[in-house]
Amino acid sequence: MTHTLFIAGTDTDVGKTVVSKAILQAADKMGMTTIGYKPVAAGCEVTPEGNRNSDALHLQDAANVSVAYDKVNPYALLEPCSPHIAAKLEGVNIDEIVLSNQLQELKQQANFVLVEGAGGWRVPVSDSECLSSWVQQHNLPVILVVGVKLGCLSHAMLTAETIERDGLNIVGWVANRVNPGEKHYREIITMLEQKINAPKLGEIPYMPSVKKRDLSKHIDLTLIL
Repeated sequence: MTHTLFIAGTDTDVGKTVVSKAILQAADKMGMTTIGYKPVAAGCEVTPEGNRNSDALHLQDAANVSVAYDKVNPYALLEPCSPHIAAKLEGVNIDEIVLSNQLQELKQQANFVLVEGAGGWRVPVSDSECLSSWVQQHNLPVILVVGVKLGCLSHAMLTAETIERDGLNIVGWVANRVNPGEKHYREIITMLEQKINAPKLGEIPYMPSVKKRDLSKHIDLTLIL
């Protein structure tokens, strides 16, 4: 059996990749074979091997199953903006069939596949479609990432309500301390614990070079696996 989970953020820059890496590391410690999947990434560097997105590279590095970059990130778009704009600028059509076929292929290679979204829950990938509709098609269980800072309570509650209204199950959430100066951190966590109808899987503390660290101790996957 392959566990497939979707990482959703309350917004962009809330730490989806940091949390994804922590979860992949925790799954590795549990003895699972792991792959990270970033279906769509906007904001890449041009390299001799092709476009490369730093978040997708972190997922590739955190997994314990070796997978080619274009399998981890089939749509690597250059412009750091909404995917539907970035795709338009490059004349690219983000095809949900491609995303689905790639997901199925990855599920054959590992028993834990973590799918990281782009931006917030309703991020558009075309003029008519959002990435969330693809997640709905596959009925993926969702882990919500909350970047703890001023304003995150409203964003978190609205996102959780929308995910549930879309018919999907939030199986857990993770707090990522993106603002070390947030003096009401504990009160915010208490409110999130009351308002999100899912277990808190962990809290990632603020730390320098966070994406280069072993973060597995900050995540408890036994609550959902």
